[in-house]
Amino acid sequence: MSDWQWIFSAISAIALFLYGLSGFSRELLDAGGARLTLWLGKATSNRFVAALLGAVFTAFIQSSTAVTALAISLVDGGMLRFAAALAILLGANVGTTTTAWLVSFKLTALGPICLSMGALISALAPARWKPIGKVLFYFGFVLFALDLIGSEMAPLGQSPAVVAALAHANSPWIGVPAGILVTIVLQSSSITTGLAVVLVQQQVLTSEAAIYLVVGANIGTTVTGLIASASMGALARKTAWINTGFKVAGALLFAPTLVLFAQAVVRLSPTPEMAVALAHLIFNLVSSSLFLVFMPLYLGPLERWARASEMQER
Repeated sequence: MSDWQWIFSAISAIALFLYGLSGFSRELLDAGGARLTLWLGKATSNRFVAALLGAVFTAFIQSSTAVTALAISLVDGGMLRFAAALAILLGANVGTTTTAWLVSFKLTALGPICLSMGALISALAPARWKPIGKVLFYFGFVLFALDLIGSEMAPLGQSPAVVAALAHANSPWIGVPAGILVTIVLQSSSITTGLAVVLVQQQVLTSEAAIYLVVGANIGTTVTGLIASASMGALARKTAWINTGFKVAGALLFAPTLVLFAQAVVRLSPTPEMAVALAHLIFNLVSSSLFLVFMPLYLGPLERWARASEMQER
């Protein structure tokens, strides 16, 4: 296979993953969107319940971007309290870590099975089962595309130029910004995370470098929320900016010990790819839990700041 063929094959595999992820999120929201909105709207009395809902829905939808956009739009429409929205966003940070586990446990092999079953249910089952078939089809599509990405990325391991370039990512000063940039370009932290784990499996990227990329992806994914909120009210825009602040603060929290943290997780993990998934989970779980526990201390000033901006617009 020529270099150009390989490049277009890799791009096609990534495009299929993005398409599958978008379709999976859309079908799942269509199947239970009204109920999802209602549940999120009721999660205003307890910030821990709101965070749990954010984590669970993000894990199912496989897109923190979708949950973030939904929470911001509900705030803009007055259907969700500011405090509950922030808690949901913190929970979404944890829920988004499931992509790395799907790849690290090699569950991508289930893709063709889920895809085939979903297609059969959509085509042959009674009408009430067809939405479930579509959800299953796109979930299988996501796993199949991830497996395809792994196959297409295999030649990277034999490219001296690529290996030399990726070696620079072993420094957090390069790996984290690279993760931010890639995620902004792809508009998906899930694909950055999935790619990082795949490259570790292909022995193209070290686990430590992949962890730095994933930390950067956490920050880069907030750009989508900022774009989505640009046309909304001041409260929604401030919510999106605060979500970015959470991610940046989390990275700064780990910054002094990020290298030691990555090395420790790699030593304790049974496989290199699981090290990336575990580090991603620990990073988001610790930072989100801290912000959630101490929310009463900073919620008042943040809400006054957001409300003041809203009043100025009026």
